[in-house]
Amino acid sequence: MCAASPILSLQHVHYHWQGRASFALDIPEFAVDPSESVLLLGESGSGKSTLLSLICGTITARSGSVVVAGTDIVSLSAGKRDRFRAEQIGLIFQQFNLLPYASVLDNILLPLRFAPLRRARVPSPRDTARMLCLNLGLPEDAITAQAGTLSVGQQQRVAAARALIGAPPLIIADEPTSALDAATQTTFLDLLFAQTRACGSTLLMVSHDARLAEHFDRVVQLSDVTLPQQTAA
Repeated sequence: MCAASPILSLQHVHYHWQGRASFALDIPEFAVDPSESVLLLGESGSGKSTLLSLICGTITARSGSVVVAGTDIVSLSAGKRDRFRAEQIGLIFQQFNLLPYASVLDNILLPLRFAPLRRARVPSPRDTARMLCLNLGLPEDAITAQAGTLSVGQQQRVAAARALIGAPPLIIADEPTSALDAATQTTFLDLLFAQTRACGSTLLMVSHDARLAEHFDRVVQLSDVTLPQQTAA
């Protein structure tokens, strides 16, 4: 039996950003398998955000391929990349990016408005959102609360539920535990892993915190997969 294809594969990717200094990111090869949980470690300024932007298609590689769920997003137009990202990738942002005056329910359901295929996998969106909240340890009445009234830890769980709804094949988490103490980090990660497995999704998390390593199937140092170079403009 053939091994399953990676859910994420970068090959010979080159990107450079021209600002006050010329920043280049070269990625010979990087892949993540289906249902794997991977922690990508790197210091601030090492290129983690650039790499995530390449994977999500908010910026495009100058050369090479970025294949997500079987599609090379480098070959897509900007509009098609946006639609593809909404369908195939669930994002947990470092600052959560919730709508503070909207309800928790409305925040969780928001991705389904832009992703009809993802929406089709959720027969009862409201019930699914409520179940995700409960499974992620939120109180039952949180679903009707304004997102901005919740604690940091609760907002983080709402952000995770929003990423997970509709079971996108790839979940990307950008430093989601940076504002939490160690005990809360562990609780959140345990809940996140359980729900990621239940949804059949793959998890790629980026962080600078090596203490998280024990929780993941695989730990990758950014310096092992890419050599960012910075030279004077």
